[in-house]
Amino acid sequence: MARRVFYSFHYKPDNWRAAQVRNMGVIEGNKPVSDNQWEQIKKSGDQAIEDWIDEQLYGKSCTVVLIGEKTAGRKWIKREIKKSWEKGKGLFGIYIHNLKDYKGDQSKKGKNPFEDFNVEFEDKTVKLSSLVKAYDPPYKNSKNVYDYIYNNLQDWVEEAIETRNNY
Repeated sequence: MARRVFYSFHYKPDNWRAAQVRNMGVIEGNKPVSDNQWEQIKKSGDQAIEDWIDEQLYGKSCTVVLIGEKTAGRKWIKREIKKSWEKGKGLFGIYIHNLKDYKGDQSKKGKNPFEDFNVEFEDKTVKLSSLVKAYDPPYKNSKNVYDYIYNNLQDWVEEAIETRNNY
């Protein structure tokens, strides 16, 4: 079955890295937003951003959080994670710090954004990070990282959807 996913990422520093993952063609993702479109949405205020996020999540079966150096803790990333979990979407992360950006630079590994959430499971409160995986490609070379993501992305989506259906 063809899956449709929403990609969540910190726009400014990680747009180039995120584009590499989104353009792999392994799964169908949300329509890319240009710099100008994103700036216009942001200028329209918080409600416009919330509405845009809801619109982007509609019809998607999974959210893929592309984890860069400063992804965790960002207001809109947190909202995308929260809404995805509440709506029963598959959810997982991929560390993208070792993919090169347009200048050929890699970045530092960021914090797991799922650590910021507590959820109720089996009558107790647990960290979302104990239920949701964050994959860290085991390579430093950008091409190897890309290939690793490419070769596993579809399986990770299916696993995340199956996992979410259990909670």
